Amino acid sequence: MDLKRRQPIGIELVKRGIIKESDIERALEYQKEYPGKKLGDILNILKVCDSKVLIEAIGDILGEKGIYLTARDVNIDITEYISLDNAKQHKAVPFDIVNGRIKVCFADTTNRRSIENIRLLLLNKGLVMERYITFESNIEEILTALEGVASDTINTNRDIIGLVDSILKTAMEKRASDVHIEPLENEVRVRYRIDGELFTAADIEKEKQSQIIGRLKAISNMHQEKQESQDGRILLYPDYNIRVSSQKNIYGEKFVLRLLKKNADVKRIFELGFPEDEKLVHDSFEKKNSITVVAAPTGEGKTTSLYSIIDYLDRPEINITTIEDPVEIRIPGLNQIEIDSKTSFSDSLRTVLRQDPDIILVGEIRDRETAEIAMQAGQTGHYVLSTIHTIDAIEVITRLRKMGVSNYDIASTLATSVSQRLVRKLCPDCKKEREFTEEEKEIIRKIGKKYNTEFNLENAKTYIPVGCKKCNQTGYYDRIGVFEVLVLTDEIRELITNNQSSLEIRNEALKRENYKPLVVDGVKKVINGITTLEELNKKLLIF
Repeated sequence: MDLKRRQPIGIELVKRGIIKESDIERALEYQKEYPGKKLGDILNILKVCDSKVLIEAIGDILGEKGIYLTARDVNIDITEYISLDNAKQHKAVPFDIVNGRIKVCFADTTNRRSIENIRLLLLNKGLVMERYITFESNIEEILTALEGVASDTINTNRDIIGLVDSILKTAMEKRASDVHIEPLENEVRVRYRIDGELFTAADIEKEKQSQIIGRLKAISNMHQEKQESQDGRILLYPDYNIRVSSQKNIYGEKFVLRLLKKNADVKRIFELGFPEDEKLVHDSFEKKNSITVVAAPTGEGKTTSLYSIIDYLDRPEINITTIEDPVEIRIPGLNQIEIDSKTSFSDSLRTVLRQDPDIILVGEIRDRETAEIAMQAGQTGHYVLSTIHTIDAIEVITRLRKMGVSNYDIASTLATSVSQRLVRKLCPDCKKEREFTEEEKEIIRKIGKKYNTEFNLENAKTYIPVGCKKCNQTGYYDRIGVFEVLVLTDEIRELITNNQSSLEIRNEALKRENYKPLVVDGVKKVINGITTLEELNKKLLIF
């Protein structure tokens, strides 16, 4: 269901006599507790009327075919037409075929990119897609049941080709971002990184080690005889581009495989967890003649945020060019450049400046040369977006200084610096409500006092991560960003020009209403039931 259209839908449903105004009020109260839920889904959860009548009416209002989809309506093997991974990503279920037309149900028919991706996948199979809409819970129930019969564990009894295939496919099913294949003294350990945490998936007998390594080298185009560090890529799986790195250790060669989804949807900036403040987004990113930097340690979602900012800014009249290592998501309409061993960010950036760009995305500022060229680009009519490795938004200034960028260039060109961390989200299917302890309340009050922020703890609840099949028994599912945004003011620019310390700059920033440290946004997400203080503490050490 479309959140932005919830009010017109609600009013129209009342006008049609399907629900009452009191039902809308109940739904909006429910939505305060579960802000990610759409109005139509909430009305269905609250059982305000017959589900079939409700979804058909919502479909009619949206100009779609509404259907209350159940497992018995699915007359085909879904995975013959789209992968389970694609079905989950786009919240889509193909359920019937008639005369070359395949019926597909979506939870959100306003997501044009998702719909187009599925349409093209099916068109490549010679099928014309017929679109339907249903409740998100219907989609989830069907896919959860399907997931239960899909490969859930690594089959260590298969031949080597099947074993490696099982390791990778199971990783995909479990949403792993990385696969670690580690030779130990007596076995080969396989671990998956899921939502930022490493989990052991299997221990394989040592006798298979050389065969596993041989197979990985073969499919990633590495030299078989070399045992020093190598990089490769696996392109066998249609939905994934897999980067491979090998490193010799005392027990053999360790492999780390980074699983990158092809044609993944770019998330909207608010979906990532960015503060839901349209003015802040506009003030932060609607820029010219300047540079915006996203800062965080490795693996904290900097590149994903850059893509979302580009998606927010993208318009037909703007020429956007990206320089990346590698290109992780291919976006229609953008000029995307992938650097290789023969080029660098600085080399590519010099060339791009001759291509008449309006906006330039530079994957990372790694050295003085790249930083200075990026600054020059920002001073000559371009808007530059990039990332840098540092701990918070204020320290971006310190990092640029240490690279050798002058205070004048930083003050005149840096427009916005954003810092972020990724924290795990509580699994919505199994989290259990509880009261905050007095100790937890005191931690939150101290943070509020330190940063002049009032947190409403009256009747506030937190949650226990329980664990279920959906979240691999962890209690957490997916991750969300915690953000800190510094929009440079004239006062801050003057401090930079005068070579003032990061402490002085931070004190000045804290006087501004739109600047709050990472921990403030994190605590808000705890109070809203999105994550826990324990998760926040792992990243920010708040207690």
